[in-house]
Amino acid sequence: MAPMPHDAPVSIVPTSEERTNGRLGESHLAEAVEAVFEDGCVLLKGVVAVDHVLALRERMMADLTRILSRPDTPFQFNRGNVQQDPPPIEEFLFADVLLNEYVIQVTHGVLGDGVANDFYSGNTALPGGHEAQPVHGDIVHLWPGLEPATPPFSLVVNLPLVHTSAHNGSTELWLGSHKINRYGLDGDIKVPAEELEARRAVRPPIQPTIEVGDMLIRDMRMWHGGTPNHSDQPRPMVAMIHWIHWWNKGAIRMPKGTESFFEHPVLRTCCEFTDGPVDYLANHGVYDLQAS
Repeated sequence: MAPMPHDAPVSIVPTSEERTNGRLGESHLAEAVEAVFEDGCVLLKGVVAVDHVLALRERMMADLTRILSRPDTPFQFNRGNVQQDPPPIEEFLFADVLLNEYVIQVTHGVLGDGVANDFYSGNTALPGGHEAQPVHGDIVHLWPGLEPATPPFSLVVNLPLVHTSAHNGSTELWLGSHKINRYGLDGDIKVPAEELEARRAVRPPIQPTIEVGDMLIRDMRMWHGGTPNHSDQPRPMVAMIHWIHWWNKGAIRMPKGTESFFEHPVLRTCCEFTDGPVDYLANHGVYDLQAS
């Protein structure tokens, strides 16, 4: 019998023994992997040190002013969502963010040996109640129209830097939508309105509440969208992408001298190590800006 669908992401709370060992036990790991395959996501609770989150938050809030002052501010779909990179600076590189052992266990469990991260960026929802993003997947299926769809080949790892809820722009998630493979034939990642209405009747979207220190892992194909931030403060969120071993990957620019930080027996981080500081505030451009 198929499991009943959830109306919230499956949440994994590491036990005291798992926290001592720094690893999920077999039962929790199996539950997390199954959630990614079935629902398209899983929420790992309290797996990042709060002081690391606060350090990233403070720096990225300060950086946001400079990004918004650019004439080519990298808005994503609308003027309420900005793509923003975390600082690629040694003092802000935290192992429980970039090399989180619980996360790696899950992504390795889904994607297998050779899992690699080639992305370190993020999305900041600006205050002011801007319009919602169009619902989209971050990537289309490898063979659009193939039924059943292929297993996962890329997983997004999200770390919100503030308490996140529907009030301040928690990302809308369409659980189970990563298996739907009927659109994207033209390469457009936005989900057609008729597909949304058909899915809404079966399993409507959710906006999960995510606490500081939680990390969300989701299939990159899952339908989702940024929602209005009705608070008076920005809602920053860090993102990484873990890929299956055969994917042609990009590279994250990091300063020379940080090479040893990224050494890990399971996860390969695809880095380009450069001389001098990385001008990360100039990265990215406007993406598919929609008319209001």
